[in-house]
Amino acid sequence: MGLLRYIVLGAAVAAGVKYATKKRPDGKSFMDDINEKAPEWINQAKKYTEQVKEQYGGPKSTHRDYQ
Repeated sequence: MGLLRYIVLGAAVAAGVKYATKKRPDGKSFMDDINEKAPEWINQAKKYTEQVKEQYGGPKSTHRDYQ
């Protein structure tokens, strides 16, 4: 049973890699599209993390802060 599971999993991974790297008529693949859009997605994620930090990451005071 375990061997059959690994065979099926290996076939699925191989099919996924083949699909992701297969060139379309325009000469680009799915992976090429992802590689082109990755920097844009990273910049959007950075903006989102800064926004979350501004909303929830304010200064935390403890009971030892005496001023």
